[in-house]
This record gives sequence, C-alpha cells and structure tokens, in this order.
Amino acid sequence: MTILGLLLGLLMGLALGLLGGGGSILTVPIFKYVLGFGAKEAIASSLAVVGITSLSGVASHSREGNIRLGIALAFGLPAAVGAFVGAKVLAGFLSGAVQLALFAVVMLVSAFFMFRNGKPSKDEEDESKGDSLPRKTVVFLAVVGVEVGILTGLVGVGGGFLIVPALVLLGNVPMKRAVGTSLLVIAANSFSGFVGYLGTVEFQWGLLAIFTGLAVAGSFVGARLVRYIPHKVLRKSFAVFLVLMGLFILYENYQAIPFL
Repeated sequence: MTILGLLLGLLMGLALGLLGGGGSILTVPIFKYVLGFGAKEAIASSLAVVGITSLSGVASHSREGNIRLGIALAFGLPAAVGAFVGAKVLAGFLSGAVQLALFAVVMLVSAFFMFRNGKPSKDEEDESKGDSLPRKTVVFLAVVGVEVGILTGLVGVGGGFLIVPALVLLGNVPMKRAVGTSLLVIAANSFSGFVGYLGTVEFQWGLLAIFTGLAVAGSFVGARLVRYIPHKVLRKSFAVFLVLMGLFILYENYQAIPFL
C-alpha cells in the first residue's frame, strides 16, 4: 500500500500540472485511505505537499509575468492568518471525522465549480494594469482571504478553486494572472496552516518527503502534457472523480455531522 500511495503522489502532481490547480485535493484521501494516516495527520501532511507543489509552479509563472505581487499580499496575508487560526485553534475543537466530513463537502463544491467553469475563459489581460486596487476591493479580498485561509487550515486544501474566482471577480485580475497569483497564495496558506499543526500532530517525515518529491515531479510532467489533452475533458473527468470521492468520504463520516 505504501508503494501505491507514493505512485498516487506522482499522479496527484500530474493532475495538478495538467489542471493548473485542484489536483492537491487528492492528497487527503491518499494519505487517509491508502497510506493509512489518521484524519488529522492526513490533513496536516497534505498542507506541506500542497505548499511545496504550489511553490514549485510559482517560478515558471513569475518568469511569464503571471503573478501580481501586490494582490497576492492583499489576499495572501489575511489568508495565511486564517489558515494558522484554522489549524492551530479551530481544528482543536473538531474531531478528525468532522474535519473529513467538511473536506468531503469542499470536494463537492470544488466539483460544482469545475462543472460550471467548463468553458474556456477569455483572457482579457491588460499588460499595463498594475497592482493598485481601490481600498474597498482590498477589504473584500482580505475578508475572503481570511475565510479561505480558515478553510485551508481546517480541511487541508489550498483553496485554489475559491481563490481564482475571488481574484477574478473581486480583484478584476485576468484569468492567466489569477492562476499564477493563486499559486503564491496557496503556498502561503498551506505553509501557515502546516505550521499551525506542528506540535499537535506527529508526521512521518521520510514518507512525506518522498511523496512530496514525487508530487512535484508529477506536476512538471503534467505541465508539459497539458498542451496535448483538451482542458475541458480534464476538468470534467476530475469533477466526476471529486463527486464520487466526496460522496464516499461523506458516507464514511456522516455520523460525525451533528444534524444527521
């Protein structure tokens, strides 16, 4: 099972490279149901993988000018605070089963966004546009950032499926730059949430390092293969997987939901 889990780490990175995001949501199920991690250990460990894998994609996007640093700071700093609070404070009040049930809901929401955004978006990028934003927009981004960060700390996902729409709709960031900027925010979120779990969760550092290395390698391969596979097909297929996996995890942990 350990070898299978590590191979799935390569697959997770491949999905992340192909989709430009979303693949990181696979890490918690792999850690929990394949590698046999406890619920909290799986969530905390996934944050390290998500952070490092996302950070590996920041360099290439930076070279292409797809990262708006000012907006990343306006959104990312509050998100990092929220992630730390979610991991260090709020997660302590929830059982692992409740966290997994929340994670399943996040998977289903992510699938909804993937189905909804199946059409390729137009890139209306204005190369002359800087990082300056109206104060009201900065406040909106900060509030949403805190909420996304808390979600990151609680369920162990980078939140890219929420960050990209927030940057596009609230920050008026073109799609290409929103994806690049979101990777930086995801990395900051994940590392902050991971730090929040230090001292409360025991990590299998050797296994985690190998898994992360394979995930990063897979992301580079996926980035090269993406030009050969229709993006719409990838998104739809991944969305179907998220629905199936989300329903399975929800079924496994439905007794932890208070109103059921």
